Amino acid sequence: MCDFILNILKVKDLGASFPPFKVGVHKSCHGLRGLRLGSCSEVVGPRFSYIEELLQEVKGVELMPVKRSDECCGFGGTFAVTEEAISVKMGKDKIKDHLESGVEVMTATDTSCLMHLEGLVNRNQQPLKILHIAEILNSSL
Repeated sequence: MCDFILNILKVKDLGASFPPFKVGVHKSCHGLRGLRLGSCSEVVGPRFSYIEELLQEVKGVELMPVKRSDECCGFGGTFAVTEEAISVKMGKDKIKDHLESGVEVMTATDTSCLMHLEGLVNRNQQPLKILHIAEILNSSL
């Protein structure tokens, strides 16, 4: 969706607004390495992120830098089942990174990552809202 809006439709002004929140971006493994929605920290080259580029156009969103934005959340399909303890630890580390950065809303493009992270946030009753980027972009419609 991010790639389509930016590079196919070439939308310059989204006209989108969102209640004022500090937003952190989780850059999913599949989004970065499969769909090329941003640059990976392990690859030397120009840095970019389509999701951050879109969010910068949304009034009310304050993008918060996180230390490990492109680190795996631990879901990884069957990995979350076959290596549950490691999966949970990776997810908790991802959430901790966002909370320590002052993030109020975590967003991403990958629904499986968001489902995994939201489950951990809810289970541990943490003050972090989890939203798909489409929910943020749609909030002003």
